[in-house]
Amino acid sequence: MPAGTLYRGREGMWSWVAHRVTGVLIFFFLFVHVLDTSLVRVSPEAYDDVVATYKNPIVNLMEYGLVAAILFHALNGLRVIAVDFWSKGPKYQRQMLWSVVGIWVVLMAGAFYPILQHSLRELFGS
Repeated sequence: MPAGTLYRGREGMWSWVAHRVTGVLIFFFLFVHVLDTSLVRVSPEAYDDVVATYKNPIVNLMEYGLVAAILFHALNGLRVIAVDFWSKGPKYQRQMLWSVVGIWVVLMAGAFYPILQHSLRELFGS
């Protein structure tokens, strides 16, 4: 740690890193989504072929990851707003981060089966 700094590199650093990483992942998803959706104007058959490749368990797991990234990014963004605009935000930023993580875990656990049910049935039968 550099001398003269108050920064300790704890939960705040990891939430900062996770917020940036999820933001970049969401950006790249949107970029790919715009590209593959634009195929429908060029060749509807090519669009159908691309969409057909998305119907497998690996891509379904990536969709679950996308939901995880969007949900964490949104919840952590609300925490960042609270830290920035609430006078007591910096004091409670650690507690707010753990609240965000707890809410995120609960919501992701609830989203597990609804998102992955097709792949689970395909892999393990109904």
